[in-house]
Amino acid sequence: MRIRLKRIYDDVADDDGYRVLVDRIWPRGVAKKNARLDAWSKELAPSNELRRWFGHDRERWEAFCRAYRAELDECDPQAIDELRRRADTEGLTLLFAARDTECNNAVVLADYLESR
Repeated sequence: MRIRLKRIYDDVADDDGYRVLVDRIWPRGVAKKNARLDAWSKELAPSNELRRWFGHDRERWEAFCRAYRAELDECDPQAIDELRRRADTEGLTLLFAARDTECNNAVVLADYLESR
């Protein structure tokens, strides 16, 4: 299983594999035609309520991780399985817009995919 994490603002690489945006809101300043996405999985992003509550506040990180994992447990299992399959076969790049590259939903989702 190969999962990479990248900001959507970073350059596309030949070895990115399957590129999927995992944010609920389209990132500012990125034209959809230039994003070079294979998918936009809004349904796997944190709920608007959780996203707003977290607000990228590192003091809320652990609680955010627990709450987001609980939301992922309730997601369509086929969507989760599809990302795992892509990670196993062609590689998967989870794209996110957050400035914080260590504490964001893509980090939690990657860990969730790898641990199941």
